[in-house]
Formats: sequence, C-alpha cells, structure tokens
Amino acid sequence: MIDRRDFLRASALAAATVAAQRLAAGSTSHAAAPDADAAPTEAAPKWDKAPCRFCGTGCHVRVGVRDGRVVAIQGDVEAAVNKGLLCVKGYHVGLALYGKDRLTTPLLRKNGKLVPITWDQALDTIARRIMAAPERFAFYGSGQWTIPEGYAAQKLMKAGLSNNNIEPNARLCMASAVTGYLSVYGVDEPAGCYDDFDVADVVVCWGNNAAEMHPVLFSRIVDRRSRGEAVTLIDIATRRTRTTEHCQHYLAMKPNGDLAIALGVMHLLLARGTYDKDFVERFCNFRAPSDPSGPPALTGRAIDFDTFKRELDKYTPAYVEEVSGVAAKDIELLADLFGDPKKKITSLWCMGMNQHTRGTAINALVHSLHLLSGHFGKPGDAPTSLTGQPSACGTAREVGTFAHGLPGGLRVDNAEHREKAEKIWDLPKGRISDKLGKHTVAMWDSFCTPTAEGGDIATIWVQVTNPGQTLPNLNKLFRKKSGLEDKFLIVSDVYPTATTELADLVLPSALWVEKNGMFGNSERRTQQWFKMVDPPGQARDDCWQTIAVARRLFELGHPGLKDTSGRFLFETKDAAGKEVPIWQWERYYDVNVDERLFDEYRQFSRFKHKDLAPYAEYAKARGMRWPVVEKDGVWTETRWRFSEFDDTYVAKGREIQFYHSVTQDDRALIWFHPWEPPPEVPDAEYPFWLCTGRVVEHWHSGTMTMRIPPLRNAMPGAYVELHPDDARALGVNNGERVRIESRRGALELRAWIGGRGAPERGNVFVPFFDETKLINLVTLEAHDPFSKQPDYKKCAVRLTRVGA
Repeated sequence: MIDRRDFLRASALAAATVAAQRLAAGSTSHAAAPDADAAPTEAAPKWDKAPCRFCGTGCHVRVGVRDGRVVAIQGDVEAAVNKGLLCVKGYHVGLALYGKDRLTTPLLRKNGKLVPITWDQALDTIARRIMAAPERFAFYGSGQWTIPEGYAAQKLMKAGLSNNNIEPNARLCMASAVTGYLSVYGVDEPAGCYDDFDVADVVVCWGNNAAEMHPVLFSRIVDRRSRGEAVTLIDIATRRTRTTEHCQHYLAMKPNGDLAIALGVMHLLLARGTYDKDFVERFCNFRAPSDPSGPPALTGRAIDFDTFKRELDKYTPAYVEEVSGVAAKDIELLADLFGDPKKKITSLWCMGMNQHTRGTAINALVHSLHLLSGHFGKPGDAPTSLTGQPSACGTAREVGTFAHGLPGGLRVDNAEHREKAEKIWDLPKGRISDKLGKHTVAMWDSFCTPTAEGGDIATIWVQVTNPGQTLPNLNKLFRKKSGLEDKFLIVSDVYPTATTELADLVLPSALWVEKNGMFGNSERRTQQWFKMVDPPGQARDDCWQTIAVARRLFELGHPGLKDTSGRFLFETKDAAGKEVPIWQWERYYDVNVDERLFDEYRQFSRFKHKDLAPYAEYAKARGMRWPVVEKDGVWTETRWRFSEFDDTYVAKGREIQFYHSVTQDDRALIWFHPWEPPPEVPDAEYPFWLCTGRVVEHWHSGTMTMRIPPLRNAMPGAYVELHPDDARALGVNNGERVRIESRRGALELRAWIGGRGAPERGNVFVPFFDETKLINLVTLEAHDPFSKQPDYKKCAVRLTRVGA
C-alpha cells in the first residue's frame, strides 16, 4: 500500500532524477541553481516561513537564505496544510527567482523595439495615458496578486478612477465556482476544509486530476490506506490519469456528461427515498433557472419539492447513460453511496467543472447533491472546490478584483454596498460607479477591436499573469492587438512572456520572497510572509508600482486620488504619525505597506462573515481560516462554516444556518439545471473533442517552471495525447508530429500515445504550459452565462498526421 511520502516521491521521481544528473553535469537550461557559482561558505542559511508560490493548495515552505540568495527549500513541518511535505514544484520553488532572463529594467517600445527607460519615465507614461482617457483604461491581474497588491489595484480603479474595468485571470479558472457558491448559499467559498480529506469514507473527483494538480492534498487521502483505513475513490473524467490509478472506480464520461450524472443520482435518491428528508425540510429550498423568456438570473426562480421531483423524472439511469456515457450501474453506485447516511462523502473539483459553458449549473448541482443527501456540514461531508492559483481565493474572490466586485463580497451594482465602501475609503458619495465593468473576455475583445469599430478599451495594464498565452481564442482576443496604433499594453512581469511580445511598456517586477506578501488558499486560509531577498536590478514590487502610478495621478491633478479631506488615497503614516512617501521606492520599506493596506482591507471582511484577524496575527501563524474571531483575547479560526459546532456565527440551537441565504431565511438552495449539449460538438469536419489542462511538472503558462531546470528537463514541451485506436486510424506513431486544428486556429504537436494520460476514443488532450506551442490558438471563447468563464475543456478539432 502506497503511503503519502511514497506517493509524493513517485510523483517527483522523473523530474528529480533527470534533473540531478543534468545539474551535476552543469546543464541548467534557463536557470542556474542558487549559489551554483558561489564559493563554499561555512555560514548556515537563515530560515523563514512562506507559502509556496505556485498553486492554491497553500503549502508552507521554509526558505533558506544565505548571502542574499535563496539557497534551500524545505517543507514546513509546522504547517497544517502540508505537514512538511511538498510536491515536485514546491521543492524547486526557490529556483523560480534565478532564471537568466529576468527582467531588470523598464522597457518602452520605440520603432518596434523595446528599449530601456527610467522608472520615472515609465510611471509618467502610464499616468498620462490614464489621465487622457481614464474611462478607457483597464487593469488585468490574477490570483497571483498578493492580497495587498490586489487591494491596491482595486482601490486605485474603483475609489480613485471610478472605473470598474478591473479583472483577474481568475475569471478564467474559478469564476464558476464563485457563482455556484453564490447561487446555492448566497455567499462564496467552501464550507468545509482540508480536514475533511482525513476522515471522508468516499472522495469523488469530478473531472479533476488531483494526483497531479494537487498532489499534496491527494496524498493526504491515499496515505490513509497505508494506515489500514478504507477510503473509496471515484474518478469521473474524460481521460485516465494518475488519479485514476488510485481510484477503485473510473467513470468515463462524455464532455458535459457531469450535469446528467449529478441529476441522475438525485433522481435515484428521490425515487428510492434515500435522500435526507429531515435535512432538506429543515435547511433547504428548491430552485430552477429563471423563465427563459426573460434575462437569465443567477438566483433563478423558486420551485417546490414536487416540481423539483418532476423535473428529475427523465434522468433515469438509462437516460443518463445515453447522454453522459457513464454506465447505468455506475449511476446506481453513486446513488448507493450518497444514499448511505453512515458514509462521509467529500466531492472535489477544479477546472473540469469550472471551465465549462454550464459551469455555474454543474457547480450548483454538485452542491445540491450534497444537500439533498445530507452529506454536508459534518467533518468528511463536504462539496469542496480547489483552486489553481495561490491567492485566487484570498485576492480575486475576497478582495473582489472583478468587474462587479468590491472587497469582502460586496458589489458595485448594490447601492448599500457602494455606500459601505465609500465610508471605509472616506470618499464622497457617488465616487464608486454603479456600472459593471467588462468581464475578461469582453475586456480583451474590446481592447483588440479598433476604436472606430467600438473598441472602447484603449489601455490595459497587466500584472502577475500572461494573457498572451492563457486567453482562449488567442487570434481574436490577443493577437489582433498588433497593428492597432491607439491601443497600449503595459505588462509588469518577472520574465519575457507571450504577453510582453506585444507589450508597449514592460515593467520589471519583484517575485515571491523578494517582497512582503499575503495569499489566501482554497480552504479560506490567509497566509503571510516577509521579504527575504532583494529583487534583481531595478525590479520592484507590483504593489509599489500601483501606488506610484496613483501618486503620479494625484500630482497631475486627478480629483479621484483624493479622499474627502483632500488626502492621497494611499496616505501612509509611521508610528509617530508622520506621512511616509511610500510612492518613492527608496522609502517604500520604511513602513510595512502590506500591514497598512491589510488592516484597512480587513474592515470589509465582516460584512459577509469573512472576518480576518489583524496582520500581526498572521505573521505569527502558518495561516488561519476565516472567519477568524476573537475569543477571550485569542484569535480563533473556523474550519466548518454554517455548522453550529464550529462556526461562531451560527445561532445557538440552529445546528446548521446558512446565514447569507439567497432567500433570506437561512436556507440553502437545491437546484435543478437541465442537461444541455456543449455549444460546439465534433462533426464530420472536426471529429475530435479537445481538452486542455496542466501537467505535474509545470504551473500554468510555465513562465516560472520552464526556467527551473529540473522541471523543464523532465517535461520540456507540450504534446497531444491520443487514444491508441484513434492514432492507428490516423496512421500516427508515438512522437510523430500531428497538426491539431479548430475553426479558430491550428498548431503542430508531437503525439504521446500510452503515456501518463489516456483519453477516451474521440478525445485528445493538450497541456497549455508551453509558450512555443500555444494551444489557446485553437480553443473556444464560449463562456458560462453567469460566471462569464470560458470553456477550455471541450471544443471540436481535427487531427492530421504531419510526419516524423
């Protein structure tokens, strides 16, 4: 039986062994190992804590620093998330800082070439672009923004410029999880936590490859078997993966089949009478989509139990097998498990359910399945979404850096919410605009459309993300920017990327422990770290860049950069009450700007019971899960929301209380959403399904991990996975070049047949980490009507053998 450490060791083996040999031989590709050229020293490293820079798991690492460089990384044994263990990326995270092509000076495009300029020139360029047309400016960040960075960008846009055109790339990865939570509970983010993985009897993976994408979390589950514990794992997916290898049951589904599966299980629970009648009657209402004759509404329309039951009547095991591809006996298996009140069941999902044109619907249906069956609100019983970015929750969702959002779960189109934000920010009434900004796809479509044709976004500032590689349908949503002379792209990054290729201004940024920071992970855990090393050259913190531009706008006379007393919106004072000019780089670290911004931001956290502790508490801890409440002078985290035994905000005697419910009666909503086919399906011209995703060695667009020699050497380039029968029909052998083409674009890739992943017949899989093989030239920008999240998991393509 494999244990947790063996599992993680196996997942890292290919990378570690190849890399060790190459590093020993001096082959380091983009990056040199820390201290590789330094003389030996007797000095021991100085160690400090930080969350890992990569995914949303929130593993803590111990960072060893010597002579101003990160020289060692260890898993943090004091961290509850990972208990001293890391994945292959985490063990190598320190190398992300030391690629040979780090950006170190501001660059402005002149006569087609990027040439060095000063920081003063760069800041002035940005400020004057904004001053010329503030309503045509947009800010695009990500779940890689630290909490203070995202908060600064949010405040600049909504408090300073009265402009709601700010988005994180989290719109592309977890927006459907947000709308799913909101539509069911009236408030975002999971009710459960990672502790559920330690006690669940059954874990259902809904279209997510947790073994490779969240290996530390997955190891918590498989490790239990080595202790003699019985845990049933079920993989619902369109391809076999390393997750499948650890599962007792693999349910191969057709794309979009997940909707029918959830509906079919709920149908059987009702037909058999094995749903939790008491839980449903006490804590739930029923809901269905709004009347199709009117505009779609996230909150839908109320229905009663009998209507809900009738809507499910058609989703018999036989019908579900027809539309989903999953055998009727496996639908019955799921119903057996969910119908057993003695089982503790945790559902996990990530991009498979989120990057979906029916993403809100499938998220709501999985939550509804847990509510209907009563598998909710107890340790081990939880529907839990996972995230791919280190602060998609803490920054994008909680700080609210979306076109509709304000910090703390508030919205710009709610007058009461705007009033609360204006009070905290000391703004005149009406400063915050009630007009929704453009969501990500609309923002980039507008930017890439000529002004004369209605493209009203003229300038976009990109921080901590790489849309030139990660947006869908890149030819339409990014590459059309080329040749539009009045459009101006600003990019803050640490390395050259597919995005900087079209940038007009490039700003060098500090990375990870080269600055102070705070993240918020997938289980509502807020984490903090301090700066440990200096950034290279003239690279500077993204938060400072935002504040420095805000100050330049203040100096140029933009009225929005003043509060009601005429003070600078980001005014910061030292302990003696004297203002510190934090917009001057040499003075930025005279005070802890992160602490100043965070302690202002945390005022927002109480509106939706997402209470945060003071900054100083996080400096002492390995993160705390909100709501964090003070009890007898001690700040205490919450593991299970809405449950009386753990959540302070649940009224005494209520047992379960959904205190932000849509229906304002403390009840969650059980939804019916019908199964529908995807908007684009294979046909005679484009006969294959395409699914995109990640690999264990690389993180997102590979900007950092492709510069880490052990990871790059272990997985040097993208590929296309095919089913062996499809490969034979096409005459394609392993390693041969294949042209993959959709109605939007095409590229060539090497075929990988019989590798670590095995798609079902008629399906192909391509990872998106390789900047030289941009699969998003092929993908579809069709998106969910509520979350506006694009579907990267299913579009129609054709394959052609190119040759060796």
